[in-house]
Amino acid sequence: MDYQNLRDLMIANQLIPRGIKDPRVIDAMRRVPRHIFAGGHNLANAYDDMALPIGEGQTISQPYMVAIMTELLALKGTEKVLEIGTGSGYQGAVLSELAHEVYTIERIALLAERAATEYRTLACENIHVRTGDGTIGWAEEAPFDRIIITAASPQIPEPLLKQLAINGILVIPVGSRYSQQLLKIVKTEHGLKEQYHTPCVFVPLIGKYGWEKES
Repeated sequence: MDYQNLRDLMIANQLIPRGIKDPRVIDAMRRVPRHIFAGGHNLANAYDDMALPIGEGQTISQPYMVAIMTELLALKGTEKVLEIGTGSGYQGAVLSELAHEVYTIERIALLAERAATEYRTLACENIHVRTGDGTIGWAEEAPFDRIIITAASPQIPEPLLKQLAINGILVIPVGSRYSQQLLKIVKTEHGLKEQYHTPCVFVPLIGKYGWEKES
């Protein structure tokens, strides 16, 4: 199967028509092999316009959602990024192409181990994986220039706001368990600037500062 051609078609048909403009994001998504992270049972539709199941009740996000969340981070290449919800590992691999260092937390050990294996295979040497409650963040590595949460939360976890650097950006889907909207936060010396973006549906963020348990 010509996966490079499928990535090119994904960009041409799914990303650019929906307004993804950052050339660095587009180039990263052209390079990162989504099929590697989608799992063997999803190979036939690894580049389709949809989220796909990866086991453990989790999904690999729709390509467009990965692209827009990444674009909202406005990465230049020097940033230290915290990702909450490693999942398949695909979003982290895209981030690793665009940032200086990526720290990613996954509460499900099996998924964290699987993603770490794929990162080693692809020589993503600037990604650091931890298993645990992502809602409490990674305090010993703070502050972070960017934070991305790839699961739905009823609010922004307070520890993550504290670990975000001044002038840093945080992107999170906020709302109910079944319907959310992407929220971009810029942390300034004078407070938080909020900007809402596209509606979305993510799996719930489980943890001390998210949803307490699965529904």
